[in-house]
Amino acid sequence: MSPSIQLLKNRYLKHIKENPDLFVGIELEFPIVHIGGNPTNIEVSKELMRFLVEALDLEVERLDEEGNPIQLVEPISQDRILFEVSYTTLEFAFGRAQNIQEVEGRFQAYMKVIQRKLGEKHHAIQGWGIHPNWDINDNRPVAYPRYQMLMDYLSMGSHQESAHLHDFPQYGAFICGSQVQLDVSTANYLRVINAFTQIESAKAFLFANSEFSGADWDTQISRDIFWEESMHGIYPENVGVNTRLFKDEDDFFDYLDHSAIFTAERDGETYYFSPIQARDYLATNEIHAYTINGKETLLAPQEKDFQTHRSYQFQDLTTRGTVEFRSVCTQPLDRTFASAAFHLGLLVNLDKFETYLETAPFFERFGRDYKSLRRQFSKKQLTDEETVGIVQFSKDLLAIAEQGLEMRGQSEMAYLVPLKEELGL
Repeated sequence: MSPSIQLLKNRYLKHIKENPDLFVGIELEFPIVHIGGNPTNIEVSKELMRFLVEALDLEVERLDEEGNPIQLVEPISQDRILFEVSYTTLEFAFGRAQNIQEVEGRFQAYMKVIQRKLGEKHHAIQGWGIHPNWDINDNRPVAYPRYQMLMDYLSMGSHQESAHLHDFPQYGAFICGSQVQLDVSTANYLRVINAFTQIESAKAFLFANSEFSGADWDTQISRDIFWEESMHGIYPENVGVNTRLFKDEDDFFDYLDHSAIFTAERDGETYYFSPIQARDYLATNEIHAYTINGKETLLAPQEKDFQTHRSYQFQDLTTRGTVEFRSVCTQPLDRTFASAAFHLGLLVNLDKFETYLETAPFFERFGRDYKSLRRQFSKKQLTDEETVGIVQFSKDLLAIAEQGLEMRGQSEMAYLVPLKEELGL
């Protein structure tokens, strides 16, 4: 086994259990929007965070360079409220929960306080996958090394002559997603990744919410293009839909070995550099790297750099013994938890889910190129044949998810109602 694969296995398999309890982890990113259509006032955003410390009895976990709180934690639930990349995006990263209702209860309590405070300054949290005022906002990163590094790294794309990249390296400041993490076992994690890879077309149809006004892209999910045609997507294995289903663990880690390393830390300083595939990293003699102040230096690769390795596949094996599902746009506020319920129900009903996928009529009609199916079914206009096919596929999946939630016995089926209504069920 190559040293890079051994390091990746150490990182990603360490916390997977044989028989884990199934917890739900939900992360929600939302744009902070000026309701009159003006740019978001980032001073209003910063003031909100200071206010929440007292109003919700939270602890400050991180400060920016100017001493503003940028990440808060609720000590009992371990919920975190933070800025995500920019001061115009607020993220809720909830501590693991037994069921979705638990998370929703805490979310609604936070939102009541937040919306009232923002409303005093004509701002609000809104349910969009892309900030509606992205083009006039202050899209600078939060003054914190990780976010500054990320934006600087994405800006390197303008110097990549061979790659076909978009012209919006600041996209990290204005795209918003809805992520769910679910516990997986040593026996099922690959099954879960493979099964969910096959349904990205249905998820595109059900959850698209990031149409982009800044480019002529025929898609309702601009976040896919932002990720895939940026520095993150230089190597296709690093982002998006997996290009294949995995035969076994070795096949999966061979794929992960093709994902990218682009950042390292030395003596408390954060560096970034052109992406290097994990498999080539340790054999690289020296790396031309940059600090967030633009200072150039030469780094020697170290094994510890794998500790900050992060890939961005839509079905992402995390270091916490979970799979993170990360292809869903932030949803309208009245269906915030529909995506989490959909994923949870399918995971619980995995046997039936897999059996259905083996013979699903949708694939007979449209093929099994899962990556291109995702793009095909996120188009702004579908043909009649495409609409009939994707609606039936989505209905079938929804029925399997609903059955899974019923098996759990936690009354979470109600979260699927907006999806059922959309499909005329």
